[in-house]
Amino acid sequence: MRTTIKSDDKMKTNNLLKLIPTATILALLISCSGGESKNVETKDEKVKVKLETVHLQNVDQIADFTATVEANITNNIAPQSPVRIQKLHVEVGDHVRAGQLLATMDATNLKQTQLQLENLETEFKRIDELYKVGGASKSAWDAQKTQLEVNRAILKNLEENNKLTSPINGIVTARNYDNGDMYGASPVYVVEEIRPVKLMLHVSEQYFVYVKKGMDVQIKLDVYGDEVFQGKIHLIHPTIDPNTRTFPIEVRINNNDERVRPGMFARIQLTFGALDHVVVPDQAIVKQTGSGDRYIYVYKNGVVSYQKVELGRRMGNRYEVLSGVSDGDRVAITGLSRLTNGQEVEVEN
Repeated sequence: MRTTIKSDDKMKTNNLLKLIPTATILALLISCSGGESKNVETKDEKVKVKLETVHLQNVDQIADFTATVEANITNNIAPQSPVRIQKLHVEVGDHVRAGQLLATMDATNLKQTQLQLENLETEFKRIDELYKVGGASKSAWDAQKTQLEVNRAILKNLEENNKLTSPINGIVTARNYDNGDMYGASPVYVVEEIRPVKLMLHVSEQYFVYVKKGMDVQIKLDVYGDEVFQGKIHLIHPTIDPNTRTFPIEVRINNNDERVRPGMFARIQLTFGALDHVVVPDQAIVKQTGSGDRYIYVYKNGVVSYQKVELGRRMGNRYEVLSGVSDGDRVAITGLSRLTNGQEVEVEN
């Protein structure tokens, strides 16, 4: 029995088909065809990179440091015991000579001790005469002699502390009291020797064998801009700190014109000769996220490998590499963000 489709039904069917998107119809047709049409697979293209061959170069071994200028010698001038200050003779900024009088202290104790000593000397002369003729015992003579010597030492100490003098040629950098004040904890004066001045540096142990006493040092002070001051290594400490892996050295600046003053901020450059190290373009350096490690992609036989490197000096747009790559290695300088360790790449001419 045949089924006849009415014309109204045909029109409804045609209108429905018009509403269905072409892509959906195509998908339905492919599905109905039993999967005879196969999906087209796209093959991943290799990342294209440019390479540069790196080589050993003679690189100056230069290290930069910062430090604060210090006086060569700093003396805190003060008496040994609390005493009132009678008179101050110099002011901050004054230049003083070794042995120059700086302050006079109250002499009351000094005078009392002088009188006591005079009495003790008189008594000792009397007991000494008696002892010689057998009128005094040896123990009494010894006791009187000891007391006399003790008081002589006390008097000498008071005399030395009654007049405060400078032990060095230098400049007064601090005055902590006024005339009539009682000396307390702080020194009366601070005198510093600033011809020469010094800088203390802590140098990495890798340079230990290269640092020599008398080596020239270039120094810049922020207050003087790019002007270069000359210094020399004066002292090298013989041991290395196991915690920091550094050793201290002392650099001196003659400072005959006294332009360099304690407290100034200094930038120091030391040159330790030259060594042959591989030099790479800065384009080849990759910084690992979340750490300070640096890497380079080294190319070999169509594949790049991720090599950790230790960098030295930066020289313009290139870096000295202390370890991680070798002379003659070919390193990637483009496409680094798309590379992974062990990835095959295509080399661009």
